[in-house]
Amino acid sequence: MAARRQFFLAACLIIGAFGLPLAAQQKPPANAPAAPAPDAPAPSAARILLLPRRIVSGERATLAVLGVNGRLTPGAKITFSNGDHLKTDATGRALFVAPLNPGVIYGSIEGRPGRVSTVILAPAEASSPSMEISSAPRVASLTDRFEVLGKGFCGNADANQVMIGGLGGLVLASSPVSLVVLPPMEQPPGQAQIQVSCAKRDAPKFTVQFVELDLQANSSPLKRGEHRTLTVRVSGTTETISLEARNLAPGVAELVGGNPVRRFSSGEEENTAKFEVIGLKNGTFLISIRLVPNLGKPQSQ
Repeated sequence: MAARRQFFLAACLIIGAFGLPLAAQQKPPANAPAAPAPDAPAPSAARILLLPRRIVSGERATLAVLGVNGRLTPGAKITFSNGDHLKTDATGRALFVAPLNPGVIYGSIEGRPGRVSTVILAPAEASSPSMEISSAPRVASLTDRFEVLGKGFCGNADANQVMIGGLGGLVLASSPVSLVVLPPMEQPPGQAQIQVSCAKRDAPKFTVQFVELDLQANSSPLKRGEHRTLTVRVSGTTETISLEARNLAPGVAELVGGNPVRRFSSGEEENTAKFEVIGLKNGTFLISIRLVPNLGKPQSQ
């Protein structure tokens, strides 16, 4: 593919989204001022809130907001269920301090439906003399973010270094116990060794199988009542993997089987999964397809 992104079908054209442009993936020098990527989306474009799955009471954490085109979104306003408010900076992320009371807290993008939960841990639950990895994906998509859980990470996202096959990944969101990472665009499909470090601490190396998803679909206009099959081809593994399709414009097209719909790929050499849509009316429709994350004990190197 010319560009590796999570796939969207819009106005019957295949476009990339929910992956970050190459310019946004390059970290500036530590002493350089933060600056938005070219053509940074307006705050009104904010669609996806990325929170670390777990945060630690009284400790720093970083969240991120993505726009409808997948870019990090500056100026997006976030509201938490405890009444806290914040706004993403020029990088499309925001550094904050976790509330003191352990439990579940919810965050949402101002003016958008839906909310995202995160669990606030007590400091004792996150304490560790060294960095460790407790959970990581066995398989991850090259076009999408993945999570790593453990202890000893840095709450400031840019203070963490995640090397994937010798290339630097982008840490989108982080806390002392959770990382959300985007693979480097140069990373090829296949198994890659991952090294996580922060503040002179290093975690044991582990491996992840990275796969590439290629959406194959007829790009001609979709007529009302027309059935169309979307085929996702998986490269990088011959194993069966789980994929999820989500209809982002249910008033324009119907995703057969519900919303969202999960399918297992066929496995083996022709490793594909198929989804079906039905046209309801004229207009732009969006179907996102992503790998279903499956965290488990990391495969040690």
